[in-house]
Amino acid sequence: MPPPLPPDPALGLAIKELRETRDLTQEELASRAGMTFGTVSRLESAKSAPAWATVMQLIDALGVSLPELAQAVEKARRSP
Repeated sequence: MPPPLPPDPALGLAIKELRETRDLTQEELASRAGMTFGTVSRLESAKSAPAWATVMQLIDALGVSLPELAQAVEKARRSP
């Protein structure tokens, strides 16, 4: 089995940007997604990589589709 991939900073930036454009705090997003504030904080700061179920909880809580999240990640990767 291959080793796990490291956290992706672009994913963290995308989650943060999507959260902020919806005027949500980390605590509010965590509550909507059914996870802890610490989990959201670690994801946004690229200190942990999410499981697939966590990604699905986040897109539901943010009201975005998976392609929209992917676009936000690509945008974050292009940003300096």
